[in-house]
Amino acid sequence: QVQLVESGGGLVQAGGSLMLSCAASGSTITNYVTGWFRQPPGNERECVAAVNWRGDSTALADSVKGRFTISRDGGKSTMYMQMNSLKPVDTAVYYCAVRKAIFIQRSRSDYDYWGQGTPVTVSS
Repeated sequence: QVQLVESGGGLVQAGGSLMLSCAASGSTITNYVTGWFRQPPGNERECVAAVNWRGDSTALADSVKGRFTISRDGGKSTMYMQMNSLKPVDTAVYYCAVRKAIFIQRSRSDYDYWGQGTPVTVSS
């Protein structure tokens, strides 16, 4: 089992930045894909970014390209998402997730472990 705990969410003005962190514990996630999803109020959960087990391949949603960056630390137990130039449409609960595989997928059903989520609110 893998436990995931997100941190770093909060309230920010449009144009501001936040960095989300996700700490993993329990079983190792070294060889797994990790991703960030978000769920705006009343909407479906969508994949924002994902990174492969080696940290050298990433996937980003078109809506965040050029603004968000996903990364993992050298020990592979923590991952991050730097969010810049935030917009009100980025308001959502953000979840980190782990996929027990080495290749990136972006569907919610492809991920096996989930954090509890951290809320991000971007004011205009």
